[in-house]
Amino acid sequence: MKKKRVGIFTLVAVTLAILVAVLKDFNLAEVPDQVMMIVRWSLALILVFYAYTRKNLTTWILVCMALGIFVGIDYPHVAIALQPLSKGFIKLVKTIVGPILFATLVYGIAGHNDLKQVGRMGWKSLVYFYSATTIALFIGLAAINISQAGVGVDISHIPQTELPKPAVDPADASILAQLPENVHWLYKTLSFFRNVFPENVAKAVYDAQVLQIVIFSVLFGIGLAMLDEKKKKPLLDFCESLAETMFKFTNLIMYFAPIGVGAAMAYTVGHMGVDILKNLFMLVATLYLALIAFLLIVLLPIALYLRIPILKFVNAIKEPVSIAFATTSSDAALPKAMSAMEKFGVPRKIVSFVIPTGYSFNLDGTTLYLSLASIFVAQAAGMHLSFGQQLLIVFTLMISSKGVAAIPRASLIILIATADQFGLPTFIIAAILGVDELMDMARTSVNVIGNCLATVVIAKWEGEFNENPEEIQSV
Repeated sequence: MKKKRVGIFTLVAVTLAILVAVLKDFNLAEVPDQVMMIVRWSLALILVFYAYTRKNLTTWILVCMALGIFVGIDYPHVAIALQPLSKGFIKLVKTIVGPILFATLVYGIAGHNDLKQVGRMGWKSLVYFYSATTIALFIGLAAINISQAGVGVDISHIPQTELPKPAVDPADASILAQLPENVHWLYKTLSFFRNVFPENVAKAVYDAQVLQIVIFSVLFGIGLAMLDEKKKKPLLDFCESLAETMFKFTNLIMYFAPIGVGAAMAYTVGHMGVDILKNLFMLVATLYLALIAFLLIVLLPIALYLRIPILKFVNAIKEPVSIAFATTSSDAALPKAMSAMEKFGVPRKIVSFVIPTGYSFNLDGTTLYLSLASIFVAQAAGMHLSFGQQLLIVFTLMISSKGVAAIPRASLIILIATADQFGLPTFIIAAILGVDELMDMARTSVNVIGNCLATVVIAKWEGEFNENPEEIQSV
């Protein structure tokens, strides 16, 4: 009851503060700057007390985001001095990239040797997964190019050393100088494919070269899957343990997230001004619209084509989807999703294969978000990416996103690694994390919807979907 009263009091305080800010911003009333400052910091105290009573990491992240905004507005020099905290958080996240990609991909490939046992179901699932996630990537790409949510962010005050650019190999520059311009594209394309193969896997991990790590992990996983069970088991167990350890490591790092997010927001607002908040909320709106478009343009037509009863399907998945929305974790919804699909009429052997595999290969909402957020970072940095460069980013995400763990904010790892790969500034990603919770709820829900629908698609494709599961349950 006490928490409820504190929540209501906080909601009233936030509403009043927003009302005062609107009156000032739209010149509806004369509000002195000193009064606005008092309003902000009074609200800050109330928010801190609210977060203390809630004792919830998500609440602390959102509250620290607000505190960072207030520091950036009122004490810009202090805000800029906080930058090492946000950079430290980003560096911590980067340490996860190599191990978590290697462990999840190798275990996902070598651990699913039942792909041979289920035969057709295996390749049908992968074809469907890659088709759905590829369409999701392109919808995200189209949405951010239409909304231009990142355009207009002022980064003129940021030292250029913070905006890394991809290094050009002198050998490549020398060869390009000898070639006519009409074949430059061919050499650059082949050079890209040359560079995805790791010369030294340890160096690839050190440099967070996502594609090189992915290629090595895929080949390693295939090789491991070809061994007999006795020789395969020790390495498979190691990869499983490494993946679980990195998930726990990610959770530990996220306890530092409130400080990292608060410092990032303070630094961002202190450097760029409060106008960047408009861009961030435009990003949130763009993601929600893009996810809705994906549901209506892709998943709904698939369901209609296969004659899946829409209302019955929605009723079956509403509980796991609501769990995913509230917890921002696909894993939390896994048991309910599997039992719901069995009750819906999908055989257990298909549910037990498709949903766990889909959690590695069919994260529609996450892949859409990654393409959208990557281009947002480039737009915010004022970096013009050609259509060809955007396609390379999509191609990279098409592969690397398959290693995203189904845990809250794990997509941040892939986003930072991809940004590094293409020379995009990572400090903007730290600012995105401030509103990431709002986006994570939606994209995780779409992940669960997509995987639930995938089980029905494969069951229909295999001719094993039971149209009347109630009859079997009643027997």
